[in-house]
Amino acid sequence: MSNNGLETGQDDQVPPPQQPYQAHDPGCAPEVAAAGFHALLNRRRSVRHFSDRPVSRETIDSIIQAAGTAPSGANKQPWRFVAIDNPQIKREIRLGAEEEERAFYEHRASARWLADLRPLGTTAEKPFLETAPWLIVVFRFVRDDNTEDGSNQLYYVNESVGIACGFLLAAAQAAGLATLTHTPSPMQFLSRILRRPANERPFLLVPVGYPADDCTVPAITRKPLDDIRIFNRPQA
Repeated sequence: MSNNGLETGQDDQVPPPQQPYQAHDPGCAPEVAAAGFHALLNRRRSVRHFSDRPVSRETIDSIIQAAGTAPSGANKQPWRFVAIDNPQIKREIRLGAEEEERAFYEHRASARWLADLRPLGTTAEKPFLETAPWLIVVFRFVRDDNTEDGSNQLYYVNESVGIACGFLLAAAQAAGLATLTHTPSPMQFLSRILRRPANERPFLLVPVGYPADDCTVPAITRKPLDDIRIFNRPQA
C-alpha cells in the first residue's frame, strides 16, 4: 500500500508530483503509542442504546474528514458519506430498515445465522435509528463521478471503502462517541430515501452519538492475540 492508495500494479510513464512526507510524532515510544491506541479502540463496542444528546455538525465533519484520509485504489476515493440529522428522514430510514429486517428475521436468515445473532439480542426493531442524533450512510461508487480525465474506472472499491469505514469508527471513538455498524439487507431503500445517483450504492449505515445513560452491551469477548496474529509463517 502506498501513500497514493492501494497498489494497482500500474507503471506510470510520468512520475507524479511529490511533496515531503509529514511523519507523525506521538511524543512517546511507538510501543507506548500503539498500546494507547489499542486501549482506545478496545473500548469501542456496537451500541444500540443511544442518547438524543446533540452532537455538532463540526464534530461530524471532522469524523468524516478522518474517514476521507483512508487509502484507496489509485487514490480514486470511491466513497460518499451522507450525514442525516433531520428527524423526518431518520424516521423514513427506520421504517425502511425495519421492513427489510422483518423479512430477514422471518424468512431470509438461516437457522444458524439466527442462532449466531441470539447472544447479541438483536431484533427487527431499530429505534436507535431515530434516537441517535446522527446517521451516517456510507455509499460506495460503482463508477467514478469525477470524469475530468475521461475515465470512470475504479479499483479495489470494497477494500477502499471498508478501510474508510474503519477510520470513521475509530474517529468517532476518539471523539468520545458511540457507533453501530448497521447493515439492513438489501439496502436499496437508502438510495431512494436519500436521492442518491445511480453510480452510488449503499455500503454501511452508522448511527453516531452518545450512549444512553443506562446503555448496556452484550458481554462478549474478542479473540486473544495469539489467535489472530502470526509472525512470519508456521514451521514446516
